[in-house]
Amino acid sequence: MVRIVQKENKVLHQLAEAVTPALFGTAKLKKLITDMSVALAKEEDGVALAAPQVGQALRIFIISGKIFTKETEEKIKPDLVFINPTITSLAKTKQEMEEGCLSVRWLYGQVKRATKATITAYDVDGKKFTRSGSGLLAQIFQHEVDHLNGILFTEKTKELKEYKFEPQK
Repeated sequence: MVRIVQKENKVLHQLAEAVTPALFGTAKLKKLITDMSVALAKEEDGVALAAPQVGQALRIFIISGKIFTKETEEKIKPDLVFINPTITSLAKTKQEMEEGCLSVRWLYGQVKRATKATITAYDVDGKKFTRSGSGLLAQIFQHEVDHLNGILFTEKTKELKEYKFEPQK
């Protein structure tokens, strides 16, 4: 079982390596992404997860399909996978947004992020795509790319607050 590593782990503070073309489409890459999805799904309050958060210094992150699923839909959409992502455009408009992180449990802080972002990445089979987003999606793009660059949100906030999350029963 894959565990989400916490802020003290050195992998969270290093630059993640690009996924090589030879790894695209392999069972090894698919297993890592499946493991990441399983780990993310176990966290009710989690919306995204980067490979360094499961101890793998690779430039991969996933976004939970639950943020794209409408309440009227019975089946949750699949997680989105971003491999070797590059932010290609950021809005000049920035906004302070509250952030937390599955690797910095129960600490939250305000981080100034661009309100819109465009990212180019590859899927598990090596097909290139571009995706744009605003609000939460733009925030996720920036937060997760920071992870791939060895930066935690705690390095970008002035004040941290602690909140305990109570799982629903």
